[in-house]
Amino acid sequence: MPRALLSVSDKTGIVELGRGLARRGFTLISTGGTARELSAAGLAVMNVSDLTGVPEMMDGRVKTLHPKLHGGILAQRSSPDHLASAAEHGIGLIDLVVVNLYPFAKAAADPASSVSRLIEEIDIGGPSLVRGAAKNFEDVLVVVSPADYDAVLAELDRPTGPTRAFRLELARKAFAHTGSYDLTIAATLEEVTATSDGLVRTPGAGTPALPGLRKVRDLRYGENPHQRAAWYAAPGTVGFGAAAVRQGRELSYTNLLDLDAAARIVLEFPEPAAAVIKHTNPCGVATGPTAAEAYVRAREADALSAYGGIVGVNRPIDAATATAIASTFIEAVVAPSIEEDALPILAKKAAMRVVTTGTLAHGGGSEQELRSILGAVLVQTADRVEEAAEPWPHADLRVVTRRQPTADEWTALRFAWRVAAHVKSNAVIFTTMDRTLAIGAGQMSRVDAVRVARLKVADGNVSLAGSVAASDAFFPFRDGLDAVAAAGATAVVQPGGSNRDAEVIAAADELGLAMVFTGRRHFRH
Repeated sequence: MPRALLSVSDKTGIVELGRGLARRGFTLISTGGTARELSAAGLAVMNVSDLTGVPEMMDGRVKTLHPKLHGGILAQRSSPDHLASAAEHGIGLIDLVVVNLYPFAKAAADPASSVSRLIEEIDIGGPSLVRGAAKNFEDVLVVVSPADYDAVLAELDRPTGPTRAFRLELARKAFAHTGSYDLTIAATLEEVTATSDGLVRTPGAGTPALPGLRKVRDLRYGENPHQRAAWYAAPGTVGFGAAAVRQGRELSYTNLLDLDAAARIVLEFPEPAAAVIKHTNPCGVATGPTAAEAYVRAREADALSAYGGIVGVNRPIDAATATAIASTFIEAVVAPSIEEDALPILAKKAAMRVVTTGTLAHGGGSEQELRSILGAVLVQTADRVEEAAEPWPHADLRVVTRRQPTADEWTALRFAWRVAAHVKSNAVIFTTMDRTLAIGAGQMSRVDAVRVARLKVADGNVSLAGSVAASDAFFPFRDGLDAVAAAGATAVVQPGGSNRDAEVIAAADELGLAMVFTGRRHFRH
């Protein structure tokens, strides 16, 4: 006869599940309040203490931590040795574990909860039961959510029993359940301070905690001074997971976002490159024969915006680069490393934050990107500008206009495309072969992006005549292309893929532009 262990804090649907299991021949084993609720509904229940021969003790802190439970859960049915051990020690097998954990999150959400109350809401036996059953999911069904009760009963009714895929999915949910539970505990304990008089909780005073990640340090603040923030590193990662802070004021959340944006751009280039960032968008990007020259070009692309910016270079900072950077008011710098003779030069700017990441490959070595939304986390694979990894032109690109780009335009288009992929959408940028001239970032239309780019050079001595332009996504109408031509660009690179591509191509031919389709979009939100 199969056996099911039921021990839940959230008792939604537990009686109905118990009845369903009893009708299917299960013996029900339970604890405390769950056992009482099932018994009150007229169901036969074996109490855990009767099974183990040991009563609940220490105010319920010890009740399920016993080999007769865990042995019955962890025994592999395919192992003769496991089964022999179970028989030798009188351990009956358990086929189904239905457990959800003490309501720690509910207690933590109550600002009046004392530290002692919180500690008593930390479940010990429950996570052990869940993890044991999830580990042995091939033989044991583990259920942590009432939302899965109906599906469990339906799977039990299958002629061949629950599928392996179903068992695996329940195990995934189980580990997520215990992981989230531990995360909530860790985050709440960040609010607790040990004093000579005891433990004091200040709700909301902690910094975020993330499971499986190592805290690098608390940050000055988040996006705004009233927000708390922390910096975490994933195990074994590179880049900012293994970065060193060499000097400067304490880092803030926005400093790191901007440093990351700077590093991402310069990593696109094998040649010396520099980027100056404001609010995660580049205000200038350039390449050059040296990192120092690349930096000066990037800074001069928008010298006004570069003031107080964040700088990234893809070469070790030498004395010449350090001198150039120190000549400008810069908030923070990221580079692979710093040469010894550059250190005293940077040290003269004591407040400037300097971060080194070690040598990074194209893309920074991270394959996944995570972002939070309200109550959830989004995960995506990292974007790669792979179509620009080799010199242009090449077979993956398509010239769609009558006019082919010149050799210089091909070089400039490749440069522009690498940068455009790192500018917030909607983005249209204008460049030469080795530097940006004007950047229109984060606009609601591509026409507006061009207008913003033109405004950036309207009061300076920069002309966009003879430049090339890149758009991170297709032009939905010809008006965007008309605006690019009016600004002075002679060639354009874009993904293509609009329903009106033919109209846009015809406009480019009419205007005498060369236009290249990459076939790949690079939105950045």
